[in-house]
Amino acid sequence: MQDITEYSASTSDYELCAFFYDRIMSGEIKTFSELVKAAATIINNKKCHPVIMKAFELIKCLYWGFFSAISPKTHPKLWAEVVITNKNFPEAGDLKQTLQISNLYIGMLDIHGYTKFCMETRKNLSLMHTLDRAMEVEIGAISAACDAISHRERGDEIVVVAASATDIVTVVMAIIDYFGKTNLVKDSKIVTKRSTDAEALPAFKVSAGITGGNTTSPLIITDMGDLSGFLLNSGARLQARANELSPKECRIMSARQVQMNFDKENAQTKCSLAENNTVYFFDTGHIEFKGVEIPTCEIVFMDSERYKEKLGAEVSRLMESIDQNLWEQRIFSDMLALIVKAAQVMPPFSVTPPVLIDNIQTITNDSLVHLCKKAMVSYLREEDYNVAVTLLKDFVSIIEMIPSFDRLILDYLRGVNVKYTMLLNMYNENISKQIEEKASGIFLSNYATAWEAAKKGVSMYEKLCVMGKNSELVAKKKNLWVYLIKQNQKELEFSMYSGKK
Repeated sequence: MQDITEYSASTSDYELCAFFYDRIMSGEIKTFSELVKAAATIINNKKCHPVIMKAFELIKCLYWGFFSAISPKTHPKLWAEVVITNKNFPEAGDLKQTLQISNLYIGMLDIHGYTKFCMETRKNLSLMHTLDRAMEVEIGAISAACDAISHRERGDEIVVVAASATDIVTVVMAIIDYFGKTNLVKDSKIVTKRSTDAEALPAFKVSAGITGGNTTSPLIITDMGDLSGFLLNSGARLQARANELSPKECRIMSARQVQMNFDKENAQTKCSLAENNTVYFFDTGHIEFKGVEIPTCEIVFMDSERYKEKLGAEVSRLMESIDQNLWEQRIFSDMLALIVKAAQVMPPFSVTPPVLIDNIQTITNDSLVHLCKKAMVSYLREEDYNVAVTLLKDFVSIIEMIPSFDRLILDYLRGVNVKYTMLLNMYNENISKQIEEKASGIFLSNYATAWEAAKKGVSMYEKLCVMGKNSELVAKKKNLWVYLIKQNQKELEFSMYSGKK
């Protein structure tokens, strides 16, 4: 059969199917609308409908890309959002090209330790194949159980799409359960059991970014069913932020819109996550990329980090003071108040800094609170900005040593410390300038003589050091330089690293 007009009652289903298949494979027909148009003369013949639906499955397979696996039965919510259904064929239709809707969500996931696993098992191909099958098949089944679809990207990256905030959070949590061998999603409908082969895999940590639910962030579906647009980019940025904060542990960052919609969806009928209080949305402020700011949250689910539920007021106050540029007092005091609160409610810790801080050898929850109070007194009451800002810098090195201390707080502390250190340097330069200008009034009698002698002494010392370095009695510069290079070969080893650690 060369043309649809040649179809007759004697034409077999096989011949009709082959006719449509040839045109679909050649690219002449890429959408269901084009298929219906090509079959216009036989569309009312009910006998032909099974063949048309068979041809539609081929269109999905070839041209629906990311969405090729969805159907009204397996993914009812997703189907309703991304497909324009044909009125005569309720189980067929065309993919929408532009999705500017409020209830489409994207999750971007990254598996920690994937590269290391591949390196360690490069001689055990069966184990690598097991991980590949797990990511392709078992994660796909878990996603389908959550009314979502998943697609593997570039090795250890997974993209998940769902049609509700509840579904996207649930599927991300279920995938974390699968790779981490945990049981956070207590829902009998969602199967997170590994196959017998997959049980041989180690437990993996996962970082994820979730976005969506915003009518101003469209998602584009290309002619080949690929995803494109700001929604996808923002999901990737949130995942990168999660990976930055927790390069070796699980962490989920989400847009705040996801939290708002999750709360609305679970206001009356609660999903298993809401019913069991499995997750908590922790406000993490705004992140900016390419000129766009995204209000964000961290989805907290590990017991060791649930203390963050008690930090909401302190975090909000710090973010408010930063937004208003209140550097004179509030940012300093709010930063310290947040550290104090975190130290008071988080699990016990004990670290030993490389140098003594205020004669304290071991820093614990209580001693960190004590140091924060000392810094507060130095800044507010004594106006000793050198002591206060130096302690702020010490807090950075202390908290970096505490694995359980929230990395977000550390990030804010680093940023605040940089600004106050800059202010302190300008402050000290100004003070030194004033001392120089008013030395005659400040240093009286013998002190004035000592001041002038000290200045001359410093200047003479620097000149003598230069003279000493050029002396023949000092080792030849090149010989010493080469000697030190040979003695420190290991310390000088260097390689350019790219990617996550």
